[in-house]
Amino acid sequence: MSEKPVTVIGVRGLPLIRGGDDLPSLICEQVSLEEGDVVCIASSVYSKAAGHVLPLREVTPGERAVRIAARTGEDPRFIQVVLDSSDDILLEYPFVLSELSCGHVGVRAGVDQSNIEDGMVILLPPDPMGAADSLRQGFLDRSGRRVGVIVTDTCGRSFRRGQTGHAVGWSGILAIRDFRGDHDLFGHVLKITEEAVVDEIAGFANFVMGESNNGVPAVVFRNCPSWAGHDDLYFRREEDIFRKMLKN
Repeated sequence: MSEKPVTVIGVRGLPLIRGGDDLPSLICEQVSLEEGDVVCIASSVYSKAAGHVLPLREVTPGERAVRIAARTGEDPRFIQVVLDSSDDILLEYPFVLSELSCGHVGVRAGVDQSNIEDGMVILLPPDPMGAADSLRQGFLDRSGRRVGVIVTDTCGRSFRRGQTGHAVGWSGILAIRDFRGDHDLFGHVLKITEEAVVDEIAGFANFVMGESNNGVPAVVFRNCPSWAGHDDLYFRREEDIFRKMLKN
């Protein structure tokens, strides 16, 4: 465990991100990275830089999108983008809950209309893990530092009101800290405890980023302790009881 306290640095001073912008370079201009830092980047910012945006005027809604939009009160073109971005639809109403090909399950497939020009939508990166890998390599090339990267998105949660940050892609760190086999303070063997560290970090990053016009799309975590575990963050379909209940 690290003896130094964890430091959290909101990256300020970045310009409005546009297609083709070099995010690692822009971030490195605002903060000096250190070896072992964990850099959280909002998926919307990455998608804008990578060109994963779409004008609604180019979208023609199909019959299913029109039917769903009539119930949810949303633009049928927006719903069509959600359907096109989804690998599976788990719920249509009162909101579209969908699974993406990467395994992430979220409302409206993470398609976003905030912090972008009117008539445009931002898509989640089609390969969030690849996005995190490319960002990590970019930071290494520009700073010479090996850092961890988490690409975050804001999601709701079952049984609770409000949204928090979630990890949709990560690189250079393990998603899960696995305590199984360890002992608690009374010597009991831990049998089921697996800590979703990437989501915990993403949640705090989201707190620093803010949700409106705060202008902090990236957050650096310094002196995070190392951990052992694995990357099996998403439930497989056959073991996901929530999916089974929704499908039934």
